[in-house]
Amino acid sequence: MTEQKTRRLSPVTLIAIAALAGIVAGAVGVYLKAGGSGNAEAPIAANEVQGVKACEGSVAKAQSLLPFSRGQVAAMAPVDTPRQLPKLTFKGADGADHALQSFAGKTVLFNLWATWCVPCREEMPALNALQKTLGSEGGGDKFQVVAVNIDTGGDDNPKQFLEQTGVDALGFYRDSSMGVFNELKKEGLALGLPVTLLFDDKGCLLASMNGPAAWDSEDGKAMVKAAAGL
Repeated sequence: MTEQKTRRLSPVTLIAIAALAGIVAGAVGVYLKAGGSGNAEAPIAANEVQGVKACEGSVAKAQSLLPFSRGQVAAMAPVDTPRQLPKLTFKGADGADHALQSFAGKTVLFNLWATWCVPCREEMPALNALQKTLGSEGGGDKFQVVAVNIDTGGDDNPKQFLEQTGVDALGFYRDSSMGVFNELKKEGLALGLPVTLLFDDKGCLLASMNGPAAWDSEDGKAMVKAAAGL
């Protein structure tokens, strides 16, 4: 547990905050569509069939998460067709390139955030607490939170924010080009910020949501444990 407590968010509050995220994000060219969860999947392109075939064994796991889409993570919707997303690339703290394949063997909660996104800022301590509970201090060989900052410009602002809020368990990942957001947008998975995806240990997408969640809640931990077999 972290010293900073994360406020529990009701479903009504989540919807209101998600709408606010769309308004704020609209100022820099991203938005959150009004009505619905924004979790609709885009059609699978012909060149992605291989990624779908590689994830045929993950269909049952995705379906098994449906009972865990409740409470604080009610908007986290299991996908109908698990697939790999090899085009999701970003930078690590050392400037080296990373992709989901970099975390092979681990269940990954993948999150996009920005310092100008108010719901993102409120969500980060919860992601940090989840990583401490189920990742680095609770079996990091099976699970990891990968939170990618998409602020344009340099690293100073996001690093300063993480230091000021005591977020100390998450790796520092960045994509100042916003390419990773645009890739997820093309996939029909990112309509605003924050956006969160759950991948299994083969890099297959299991579930997704747009909007914030209290990931350190019992609901959030139950979903991750079910996906990771913890």
